[in-house]
This record gives sequence, structure tokens and C-alpha cells, in this order.
Amino acid sequence: MAMATVLSRAQHGMEAPQVQVEVDVGSGLPTFAIVGLPEAVVKESKDRVRAAVVNCNFEWPSGRITVNLSPADLPKEGGRFDLPIALGILLASGQVPGANFDRCELYGELSLSGELRPVRGALLAALAASRADHAMIVPPANAAEAGLVTRCSVATANHLLEVAAHATGAQRLSFAHGTMLASKSANGLDLSEVRSQPLARRALEIAAAGQHSLLLIGPPGTGKSMLAQRLPGLLPPMSEAEALEAAAVRSVTGAQIKLSEWRVRPFRSPHHTASAVALVGGGQHPRPGEISLAHHGVLFLDELPEFGRRVLEVLREPLETGVITVSRAARQAEFPANFQLIAAMNPCPCGYLGDPQGRCKCAMEKVERYRARLSGPLLDRLDMHVEVPRVPIEAMRAKTSEDESTAIVAARVLRARERQNARQGTTNARLTNSGIEQHCRMTRQGVILLERAATALGLSARAHHRILKVARTIADLAAADTIAPEHVSEAITLRRLGRGRLSGAA
Repeated sequence: MAMATVLSRAQHGMEAPQVQVEVDVGSGLPTFAIVGLPEAVVKESKDRVRAAVVNCNFEWPSGRITVNLSPADLPKEGGRFDLPIALGILLASGQVPGANFDRCELYGELSLSGELRPVRGALLAALAASRADHAMIVPPANAAEAGLVTRCSVATANHLLEVAAHATGAQRLSFAHGTMLASKSANGLDLSEVRSQPLARRALEIAAAGQHSLLLIGPPGTGKSMLAQRLPGLLPPMSEAEALEAAAVRSVTGAQIKLSEWRVRPFRSPHHTASAVALVGGGQHPRPGEISLAHHGVLFLDELPEFGRRVLEVLREPLETGVITVSRAARQAEFPANFQLIAAMNPCPCGYLGDPQGRCKCAMEKVERYRARLSGPLLDRLDMHVEVPRVPIEAMRAKTSEDESTAIVAARVLRARERQNARQGTTNARLTNSGIEQHCRMTRQGVILLERAATALGLSARAHHRILKVARTIADLAAADTIAPEHVSEAITLRRLGRGRLSGAA
């Protein structure tokens, strides 16, 4: 046998296209060539594969070895092709049979001794392999994430010799399908720990119920970060499909997938010194950023005006579309970014504007510059602007009936989400214009109230629609089929509160 084909997959953005590793061993001067648009790391596999094959006591073919990674126009990167190249050489040279690899994909970087090392994007490859009804052989470090795909048959191999023994039939590898993991509890932070902030707590509940974005405005130490950190506990557990999508994004970045947090909504809180590329993704080989790592979860931006204006402006399109396309000169990749944005900020640079004790000494010019760091179009895309005032010390000591636990609020949120899914198949925040017309039906009094508010406040069409969607969520929490005036009034109030402090930005 002078030619062999072994299956594998490349990783391009959030896709794992099939790659056929074709190996030809022919006569002629001893050479080893890899073609098919390989990157530098793939080209370097020649030396790793040669050393691994020889150190495993196999014979290195003395003729001309040509490896073609097909399709030829697809860029190939990473060490994932080491194992299929090595096995292809052993198959083509007749040292092992190939009957056991007709519908089996191989992944793994080889050490010089033949041990298998992990690769990036194993979960994406497992998802694609399951759709093609292919089995997989992966290194042990990738077994856990590949096993998350319940429809995929996965075997692990520690060494090239184990794969060769499977091919000869001397010792078969054990293939098993993945198992569905149970959902875990969130971070353990309870909403009852946030005292005497009824309006902010209510806004957080509405945000959780409808997947709305939220801006918290208030002086330091009033509980803005505490509220944001407790949002994942209010959200319903992720479905298996959502959990796999979120885990696939982490797999692409090479980050470890934490099985202890399976089906828990991601919570990402990047520092305000993060760059635009860190936030949305990028690089020579495009990788997902923070907004994609928060897919199906929460992105919390604390000290919002401290982020660079250019950094914040890149959030505008993903907030509307739920995806981000990273374009480079030679490559383009699309990453999911269906995240829920929660932001927090101080009312002025010192943080104490409007404090009854008069602690703020900021000049108005300085305050206006601080507010102007946030553009009007960005603020217009935030569903709720809520003030979080300072809490008296005595009010923090006593727990009241308003300080409900996470479990109680999460139950209401789940019922509201179930109403939305049964009615429209998505959350209220993700309704399209046609969906708003169909599902956000108001009473006559509600229509009049919203029209008057839009005229008096000078609301844009986007702001009008966002108030309507928040009102729909408030009605769902009240188990109401029609949006009433009290629902519209509360939605307007939740968007209006921060306007006085941010009028310079809008």
C-alpha cells in the first residue's frame, strides 16, 4: 500500500471543516513534504512525526513522503495533525493495517517519544464528528470536553503505540458515547445579601426575566457589583445545546472547560483596561473575545466610563445582532455573542455627585467630560438605567421581607421565561420588530401613555421599542396577557431614572 487517507478536522472560527490527511510513500530520493496550505506549526510537525515514529520502533520509509492536507485552500494550523500524519505514514508504508479507521477521526500533537498531547477546539471537532456519524480518537486531556457531546463515540489514546495496536487489532481502544451532565448551581451568591435596594433588585429581576441590558448608576459601595454578580443565579440553567455552544467558545480559545460549572451561565467581568480586541476578539488567527466568552451568559462592565470610548463603541453591533464578525486581511471568522450586558458607573469622577453631605467637589465641566465618555447611541441600546443610591448604615443591619432570596426570585424569573418561550420561542429582549407588533399588545390606555412619554422625553424609535419590550417582561412577571398602563409606567421609570445624571452623554 503506497497511499493512505486518515480523517481529521481543522479549526476555523467556530467551524471544524473536515480535512483528509492523504499520505503517499513513493520511490525516489528521501524527502518529506507537507502541502495543503499548512501554517508554520504544521510544517514543523515533520520533525516531531519523524522522531515519534522512530522512537516507537517503527521503520521510517526511505523514499519520498508526500502529505496532502485536503482541501488545499483551507488554512491549517496547530499540532492537531501530528497523529493523523504519523498514522498515515504507518498505513501507507504497510507497517499497520487500516481497516479500523474508515469512519474514525484522529487528533493529537505528538511528543518526540510518541505521547499524545491535547489540541484546541476538540469540542467543536466532536460536534462536527457527531453530525457526520464519525468516531474520534483524542488525547486524554481532550477526552472530557469531547465526551460532552452525547452523540459522539470517543476513545482516548495516550501514545502513538496504542493507536497502532488498535489498528493491528492487538489491543483495541475502548469507544464510548458521552453522557449528559447534570446542571450545577450558580456561584452561591444570594440576592438576599443585598439590603435595602428594592428598585435595583426589581430591575435585576426584570433584566433576568427578559434578558434585558441594565445600567446601574450610583456612588461607590452601594451594591452595584454585588447585584451584577448575583444575576447568574437568577437565570434559568442552560439547555444542553446552549451549554455546548458556550463550552465550544472556551474550547476554541484553549481555555479549560470546567465541568463543575456545566450549564451555569458564564459571568465575564473584564477590567476596564481591556482593549477592543480583547473584548470582541481578533488576532492574526481570529480568536473569540470576552463578549463571545459571555455567550448565553452575563458580561459585566464595572466602571463603564473608564473603558476606552473606542472599546465601548464596538459593543453596539453585537448588542443588536448577537454575533460578531472578526475580519482580517486573509481571514474572516464569525463568533456567537448572545450576551446580556450589565454595566455599572459612578455619577461623576469622584463618585459622590448629589450626595446629601456635599462630598462631591467635581466642577461641572469635569462632570460633563466624564459623562461624555459614553455615547448616546450606546446608552440608547441599554434597556434600563437605574439609580442605586447610598444605603443608611442602620438599614443594612436588619433583613426585611423585601430582601428575597435568589431561589424565590429565580422561580418567578423561570415562570416568566416559560411564558415567553411558549408564546414566541425567545426572550423579550430578542424580539424583532415584527415580533413586537405581534406579541407586545397593549391596552388603549397603555398606548396613550407610551406615546405621551415618547413625545415628552424625545425617545428614539429604538428606545420606544426597548421600553415596550421591558413592559412586556413586567407583564409576564405579573402573569398578564396584555400590557397594562402600570407595566408601561414602570418600564418608563426604569429607563428614565438615570437620565438626569446622564443627560450630558445622551
